[in-house]
Amino acid sequence: MSDTTQPARKDIAMTAGRFDDAAWGQWPYSWWSQAFMQVRNAWDAQARLLPLANDHQRALAAFAAHQWLEPLAPDNQPFTHPLVLRQTWQEGGANLLRGAQAAWEDGLRQWGGLPPAGAERFRPGHEVALTPGKVVLRNRLAELIQYQPATARVRPEPIFIVPAWIMKYYILDLSPHNSLIRYLVEQGHTVFCVSWKNPAAADRDLGMDDYLRLGVREPLAAINAIVPGAAVHAAGYCLGGTLLAMAAAAMAREGDTRLASLSLLAAQTDFSEPGELGLFIDEFQVALLQAEMQALGYFPAQQMSGAFQLLRSQQLVWGRMINDYWLGQRRPMTDLQAWNADATRLPARMHGQYLRGLYLNNDLAAGRHAVDGQPVKLADLRLPLFCVGTETDHVAPWRSVYKLHGLTSAPLTFVLTRGGHNAGIVSEPGHPRRHFRSLTRPADQPALTPEQWFEAAPKHEGSWWPHWQAWLAARSGKPAKPPAQGAASQGYPVLGDAPGAYVMEK
Repeated sequence: MSDTTQPARKDIAMTAGRFDDAAWGQWPYSWWSQAFMQVRNAWDAQARLLPLANDHQRALAAFAAHQWLEPLAPDNQPFTHPLVLRQTWQEGGANLLRGAQAAWEDGLRQWGGLPPAGAERFRPGHEVALTPGKVVLRNRLAELIQYQPATARVRPEPIFIVPAWIMKYYILDLSPHNSLIRYLVEQGHTVFCVSWKNPAAADRDLGMDDYLRLGVREPLAAINAIVPGAAVHAAGYCLGGTLLAMAAAAMAREGDTRLASLSLLAAQTDFSEPGELGLFIDEFQVALLQAEMQALGYFPAQQMSGAFQLLRSQQLVWGRMINDYWLGQRRPMTDLQAWNADATRLPARMHGQYLRGLYLNNDLAAGRHAVDGQPVKLADLRLPLFCVGTETDHVAPWRSVYKLHGLTSAPLTFVLTRGGHNAGIVSEPGHPRRHFRSLTRPADQPALTPEQWFEAAPKHEGSWWPHWQAWLAARSGKPAKPPAQGAASQGYPVLGDAPGAYVMEK
């Protein structure tokens, strides 16, 4: 993205970059690539004219056509890919031998239900999720980890992090060099984080209220007991941020002032434009999923992973196949990729509630979502808000995340950072080629449109983490002695070392 140009909207058909190599400019490869793009564009044009019920069905038809066309793409076939042909000539076919070995290994791992090759090098508690801490609460659904202080004095207001319930929490505590939790601890903050249990069939009846009670309210009560009298900086990532926004709105309705601020990281509160995942969410597909989950009792993690792969099939399926199997250039596994393969299941009831209530009905934004039987309204939020969107997020598009501006008149600092849904959040200081934009809307002031905001927001080089930490520090008291680990006398004894037991569940 340039410094002065508004980022363009991208749909499923975007293929920029796939034919950028100079080899594709030579005949006959240039002719093949241009012909393929013309056919794709023609399909897109036809899909928009189909006599279907609505735009969603037309977008779904275009998406299906793209999936059918991808196997015919010249860059997805070894005999029409100039780089594969060149590599095979230069290596005398050794690349194909390496690729065949990689394909055989991947097939065996998939058949045996094993993680991808190299993921075993990133084990929670050994290579990742290493920030020292203690489990101070464990209930049926969540553990609460309290991290040990890394400084002699800490800010009196603790930070309470609620991660997404669809993945393991340690995306926020990856390797020591890119752990957001470790960074906050080293900056003098007391940090607590929820670690979700991996639900099984016996948990089929757990719903949204259970996640609020067991994953937000009970951990918050434990924090209040361990750090008595201190307001809490609450932060939620992805759907954990959505859950936290519900809890904060309910607390505001009840006059509960225990929160000092609320930070939402790549988290949607208005699902009227949910991004590319919306292709898989309509009444028919939700009903089909609910019928499947009634039999299983949960939503399988593999099904969620498959949906993301379909949305990015050219990069995640075909591109990987060409790179790993035909070029013979398997990239080393990274900590983020290993975490991404370590998914969690969702209880049947919870999954149905959030698909229907949030994605289909947009109940939270409309003020219809009920907590404890009473609807909550984000307009009730008056505490300081910090909201992060990422430029290339296809899970929670930044314009969708930005819609929080229209749901509350609270003071709101919005940050747009380079990267996608995961890599844009895991954006440690020193990471190359990172930048972000930031602009604060004061309380009770009208919101800019996303386009106006982009033009007005100053661009800063580097990670957004220090910017957030400074924002938190400005809303915190003077450093004081760190709190004790746990509070046994209050019913919150230390139960074990971080990363805890739930993160290990398969």
